[in-house]
Amino acid sequence: MPISRIFDNDAFGYHTITVERPERDASGQVVLGSKGKGKGKPVSDASLRDTENVPLSDDIAAYFKREVLPHAPDAWIDTEKTKVGYEIPFNRHFYVFKPPRPLVEIDAELKGVTDRILTMINGLTA
Repeated sequence: MPISRIFDNDAFGYHTITVERPERDASGQVVLGSKGKGKGKPVSDASLRDTENVPLSDDIAAYFKREVLPHAPDAWIDTEKTKVGYEIPFNRHFYVFKPPRPLVEIDAELKGVTDRILTMINGLTA
């Protein structure tokens, strides 16, 4: 089991990107904006909005193409909402799997506990 490990800061950092999807009218057509800087561009549907955490070591565009577009080909990134964050996922970096005890050992322990409970119940009813 490791006592300590050394990581680059980027191992814990990520970009949170906001993934937008277009609003559609009753016939399924994409609704386009009619005013201002959104004129002629798809209007985003807030109910379909999602976020993705992209590791700092990944290119955002490559991640988006690989992980998002296959599932939502009409999606785009609202780059104005992209933020940088950090977290230390202890389980991912420090967890060491310990296999469970043998089933025979667990069964024997359960039988012993069950026998003790039955003895105690019999003592109460006597």
